[in-house]
Amino acid sequence: MTSDESDRGTAPQEPADRIQSVSVLGEESRRRMFAFVRRAGRPVTRDEAAASVGISRKLAAFHLDKLVDAGLLRARYGAPGAVRKVGRQPKVYEPTDAQITVSIPDRRHELLADLLLDAVLAQSGGGSAARAAVDVAAGRGRRLGEEERASGRPGRLGVERGLTMCEQMLETYGYEPVRESPTEVRLRNCPFHPLAAKAPELVCGMNHAFLDGYLRGLEVPGVEAVLDPVPGECCVRLQPAPPAPDADR
Repeated sequence: MTSDESDRGTAPQEPADRIQSVSVLGEESRRRMFAFVRRAGRPVTRDEAAASVGISRKLAAFHLDKLVDAGLLRARYGAPGAVRKVGRQPKVYEPTDAQITVSIPDRRHELLADLLLDAVLAQSGGGSAARAAVDVAAGRGRRLGEEERASGRPGRLGVERGLTMCEQMLETYGYEPVRESPTEVRLRNCPFHPLAAKAPELVCGMNHAFLDGYLRGLEVPGVEAVLDPVPGECCVRLQPAPPAPDADR
């Protein structure tokens, strides 16, 4: 997850939102002012931003507010430098912590890196690093599913309704889900490509564990995540789970 998110309970920014944030920088004066504010190292006034690119204060205010709307700058009232004792404080602008990356198709390398870092931190002496990574991925997916279930309160989920809820998360995380039948979802994009090609056993195992954990946290007993690698697509498919064995037998 790129774009100012740590994936610890915060949903990733939608691809459309990231593209919109980047598109705001397509205008030259706006882009130059953004660079000026980032380099300043302190809050910048409208007058200073206007002077940096040689435009009017009114036009500068328009561009600066566009950058605020896109989440690239934040605005507040306050005097840069010395304390202003008389009159209204000027509006000043400073950069946010947002990091905007756009990839088509969508990639989630930072999620993979975050899971691996957690696995390293959680690994006990003598344990397998790969096993720790899979366990961390399963736990992250389960917590995500539990959070969505707690917020949505969907009640008992059957296969079709459960897959519909899953599709929303899969779309957000860049899997490009396709409903091949009422009870089956194929994932057309691998968010971890090309890293998955370098270490398929590790990355696909983590991916499978993440999606399986999500299904468990969301409590969709009629759906399972299965490994079914297809060239150019995600290695996991969602399909109906086999019937549970009869306990009396």
